[in-house]
This record gives sequence, structure tokens and C-alpha cells, in this order.
Amino acid sequence: MEFDEWEPVYEAIRRDFGYDRGDDERARDVLASLTEPFDLERLDAASGATVAIAGAGPSLSDELDGAREADIVFAASTAADILLEAGVDVDCMITDLDKNPDTVRRLTERETPVAVHAHGDNVPQLRAVVPDCRGEWLLPTTQVAPRGSVRNPGGFTDGDRAAFLADHLGAARLRFVGWTFDDPSVDPTKARKLEWAERLLYWLERRRSDRFDVLDGRRADIETTLLPFE
Repeated sequence: MEFDEWEPVYEAIRRDFGYDRGDDERARDVLASLTEPFDLERLDAASGATVAIAGAGPSLSDELDGAREADIVFAASTAADILLEAGVDVDCMITDLDKNPDTVRRLTERETPVAVHAHGDNVPQLRAVVPDCRGEWLLPTTQVAPRGSVRNPGGFTDGDRAAFLADHLGAARLRFVGWTFDDPSVDPTKARKLEWAERLLYWLERRRSDRFDVLDGRRADIETTLLPFE
């Protein structure tokens, strides 16, 4: 995805949450200063493949076979820990460093790519974690315009960013495991982020002329008016 296509969606998200674009840009620049360009050929196996997009929802432990049966596994945040503990290989972790930095460091040491995301309020985590990782295995991402080493394949939360990254890499099929949109245990802000994740997956499946099983039975209730294309 090119940034000019993503930018109107980013602006809708920014307005909805009251984010400051300048803060996101400063975080991007910090991440750029800490990283080198990532060689996307390290993720070539995703092209034409079935990619499991593993969310960190409570259902993941019951859906491990869906990840095992995929060609490639992209894990959002703590989903990586659950999968690894169950003996499921993770081919890429997607994170904004809000929970499990030791997993990020460990995966880069094992030569597993980690997509590290910069946004307005995680600069301290970027400074604390990124320098301790093997830099050639870090894929730096942003939600504003790409700059330097930092890319923007699209997406907002860790989970939907994993889906957008897989799409960007040419995945033939996206298989969703461990996704729980209606999670009563999350706080109101997280619930709103899950609403946006659902909205963005709906947008992504339409761009792909696809139908994601994770949205079955939900499409009619997805609020799309905040998308600039509805």
C-alpha cells in the first residue's frame, strides 16, 4: 500500500482518537535514527502463501491448529509468546513494544523478523528496546509518512498491521486465529481500537476482493462512516 492511499484512513483514526500527527512523526524519526533499512527479502516466503494472522485474544490457545496449518505465521504482540510456548514457529512478530520487549530481543537473536512500530507515545520504549536488538532483523514501521528506514504498509493495531503487512508482501490468503473483537476484559480505549481493527480488516478484504472468515456474521454491523471511502 502506498502512503497516499493510507493517509486519509490515518487522518480519520487520528481525529477519532485525538492523536497529534507531529508526535507520530517525531516517534518515526526516533525509530529511523535507531534502525537501518530492513531487507524485505527476509519475508519473501509470505508471497503467494497462506499467512496466519495471530491475534492475542483469549481464543488463540484453542485455535493453534489454524496457525500450525498455515505456511507462514505473523504474530501480534503477546500472541508470539503463546505460539512459541505451544511449539508453533513465528515467522514475524508485529509490536509497538507495549508488553513483551524480552520476546522482541529474543526473536531478533534467533534471526526472526520483528516489525517494530513507532507512534506518538512509545518513544521511551523505542529507545530502551531497539538498541538491544539485532538491527538487521528489525522492520521499523510508522502510521505516518515513511522516512529513512521506516516503512508504512498500513494498519493501526498490532493485529491489523500484521494483516496489512502480509497483504503488502503478496500473501495469497490470510487466516485469522486468536481474534476476539468483543472482549469484555479490555478497557474502553482498547475496545475502540478493536472496533478500528475490525473496520480496517473490512476495508482490507474489500481491497483484496476477499472474504475474511473472522468478519463472518459481523459485516452488517461494522460502522464504516469513519472510513473516507464509504
